[in-house]
Amino acid sequence: MAIKFVLCLNKQGALRLIRLFEPFPGESSNNQSTIAQIYKLISSRDHRHQSNFVEFSDSTKLVYKRYAGLYFVLGIELEDEEVIYLSYIHLFVEVLDAFFGNVCELDLVFNFHKAYMVLDELLIGGEIQETSKLVLLERVNYLDRLN
Repeated sequence: MAIKFVLCLNKQGALRLIRLFEPFPGESSNNQSTIAQIYKLISSRDHRHQSNFVEFSDSTKLVYKRYAGLYFVLGIELEDEEVIYLSYIHLFVEVLDAFFGNVCELDLVFNFHKAYMVLDELLIGGEIQETSKLVLLERVNYLDRLN
């Protein structure tokens, strides 16, 4: 069970956060075209009648969730349990929300280093490190005070 990549895209498809733990699937070495394919795939889905999981390639499944104007996307193995990762996206957004105080896209744009700090406390090498919101908030607040 490992996460292949984490993306955060806005409603127009602009990339706000990215963390690759292994290269994007497929034969294309162009990351921009792969990100555009991912955005096109998830933005065209009917979120009221379709699930938040979709196969992206023969080895990768996308788990995504839209919060306000942002899509949070995880690339995972086909065999992995999607609901675990969906709850993990929710945890990430909750921690960002508590850390920034009602997080918005501008927080991710102008304080991207803090958003990456939160992501790095959650994941190391594609592996989930912590699942407690309180522990995560304590850690990131401590690190933020050090700056």
